[in-house]
Amino acid sequence: MDLGSDWVHRAVTLVLLAMSVASWVLLLYKTWLLAQTSKDVPRSVAAFWQASHWPQAVSELQLFDRSRSVLPLVQAAQPLLSPTETTDAPMAANLGNTAPAHQQLTRALRDALSAVVQRLQMGQVLLATVGATAPFVGLLGTVWGIYQAMGGIAAAGTATIDRMAGPVGEALIMTAAGLAVAIPAVLAYNVLGRRVSALEAELEGFALDLQGLLPTEAHRSSTPPRG
Repeated sequence: MDLGSDWVHRAVTLVLLAMSVASWVLLLYKTWLLAQTSKDVPRSVAAFWQASHWPQAVSELQLFDRSRSVLPLVQAAQPLLSPTETTDAPMAANLGNTAPAHQQLTRALRDALSAVVQRLQMGQVLLATVGATAPFVGLLGTVWGIYQAMGGIAAAGTATIDRMAGPVGEALIMTAAGLAVAIPAVLAYNVLGRRVSALEAELEGFALDLQGLLPTEAHRSSTPPRG
């Protein structure tokens, strides 16, 4: 598209170019990130369960969990599941640590999981926005181009196929450009979104397993007292 035309065509072309560059950069980065995370999560979970104690588990995760997806959950649960491995200092009294231990653990794991998932979902809104708006941006350039072409033909006083074909054809390229920007963004949004959902399910399962390490009050009360 000729950037030497009017300012509307230049603006539409630059907006589509910026959308395309942003979506492709994000697509490549997220593809790499999710591919790495998909490898790290199973290995990190296996390394955690094979560890004999918390310090070993944390050190193993620091080696295997390059994407830092499992380690935040373990670090969030560690003060409650292994308090002697963290610090001997008493915790400050507040409403958070006056709740039962299982509720504190649930809240800590939920916050850690939310932060990890938000990092994995980074850029999904941008991909969705590009996929939804790029066709309309291209259509705006087409409508404006056709309007300009019709104005030029009216000023010339003659309306022949030869005079109309060139300007209208150039204007229609903007619609094709909008679709060319939108289609990869939509495909990336759907494919990457499914991978994020699968990883989120794996991490939620690991968080539930961590909760199982905390003895429940029911288990404590079911233990027969010693006479």
